[in-house]
Amino acid sequence: MTSRPPSSSRIWPLFALNFFMADMQSGIGPFVGVFLQERGWATGLIGTAMTIGNVAGMLVTTPIGGFIDSSRNKRLWVVIPGICVVLASAIILISQNFWAVTFSQVAQSLASAAIVPAVTGITLGIAKQKGFNALNGRNQAFNHAGNMVGAALSGYLGYRFGYVAVFVLAAVFGAIAIACVMMIPAKAIDDRAARGSKEDDSKAPPDAMTMLLKHKALLVLALALAVFHLGNAAIVPLYGLAAVAEGQANGPSFVATTVVIAQGVMIVTSLIAMKAASKRNYWPVILVSFMFLPVRGVLAFFVTGWWGVIPMQVLDGIGTGLQTVAVPGMVARALNGSGRINLGQGAVITLQGIGASLSPALGGWIAQWIGYGPTFLLLGGFGLASMVLWLAFGAAVKKY
Repeated sequence: MTSRPPSSSRIWPLFALNFFMADMQSGIGPFVGVFLQERGWATGLIGTAMTIGNVAGMLVTTPIGGFIDSSRNKRLWVVIPGICVVLASAIILISQNFWAVTFSQVAQSLASAAIVPAVTGITLGIAKQKGFNALNGRNQAFNHAGNMVGAALSGYLGYRFGYVAVFVLAAVFGAIAIACVMMIPAKAIDDRAARGSKEDDSKAPPDAMTMLLKHKALLVLALALAVFHLGNAAIVPLYGLAAVAEGQANGPSFVATTVVIAQGVMIVTSLIAMKAASKRNYWPVILVSFMFLPVRGVLAFFVTGWWGVIPMQVLDGIGTGLQTVAVPGMVARALNGSGRINLGQGAVITLQGIGASLSPALGGWIAQWIGYGPTFLLLGGFGLASMVLWLAFGAAVKKY
């Protein structure tokens, strides 16, 4: 018996959710740095506030994955992040006090932590394991399109009306995403398929770190991503700060341009990754994604401002676009039948988040001490370390 393809009443709200949830993942994040810099904040303090928010998100990602696995209302875990995004935007507009800004970053991080496993679970519940790769690839294409449109609007509105318009737009996107997920019929989401369970398993979920330690492939994946994002997460914010600090670019429009270019490339790359993974596996896709970070570090060292935006962001779009499809796809494939796919997603994202959460503070303080150029080279070097790790343990991960 073959499963029927999901109906349009389920698919189009899901695609719309992926489009509008873009600001729930990145939201005001790319604009916060230049917003605060123009208000007299030093790069070290900006990085510290963002890191505290990222650490909070990292700590809740794994338990949220477990809650999503056991939840009978997967849509709720999209509604909650939507509310967090609205709060984050409102808080930073009301006050630029350090702790107020930090709290807004915590709210944004909570949204980012929940949205990926939640939408992964919903997608699995609709498409089942067999249809997941294809539907997830199209999800990511819509998600990157949403990021591109959102960034373009943010740049235009920020240029015309200031940062208030940027943060209001993020809140509006969050509210629309909530409406979109509520348009997906609850009965269209198979709870057992959504957590990768072949039968209705009522046993208590295992501890996430125990799961990773027992599953070598996922542990290698998580560690390689943590190292990669320790370098990657700070490059775009620092690149924007460097250009704005040198007077080479308008803050909102520059940041928006960097995001638009990267997301446009990601639309195409995510569809290519979907095709590549369906023919082989995810190992080579993830390996290629690591290669682009050291190249970006070298490029950022030599070129700043508008001249470097296009090549920098094209490379970022390729690397990140490959990962947005390959990482959740590999986790779903590796844990198929376990009933703990979203817990596994949360565990991998948590270790990945350790790198990403430390990156802004690391990059910000180093840039403050030795300048932007050498910092870019240092951050790019983490991509080489990820490649070495991925190749060294290739035997454990190539089967997925």
